[in-house]
Amino acid sequence: MEGLDFIKACSAIGAGIAMIAGVGPGIGQGFAAGKGAEAVGRQPEAQSDIVRTMLLGAAVAETTGIYGLIVALILLFANPFLG
Repeated sequence: MEGLDFIKACSAIGAGIAMIAGVGPGIGQGFAAGKGAEAVGRQPEAQSDIVRTMLLGAAVAETTGIYGLIVALILLFANPFLG
């Protein structure tokens, strides 16, 4: 029974560490939005291209956070190490 408790504890710690992956996309998306606003301010006629590129980059960056969330959920609720 001790081994099972140890695996559960390590899984909870791993899930917490996996959720740290959400910090990077948040910072990156904020930085990209700021740079996008600057670019639109400099070239208003290119707004549609800038916004399209910025949204595509934000979507790609967000997948990192979603992968971290999926790993955390798997470790907490569908743990493959608990045979």
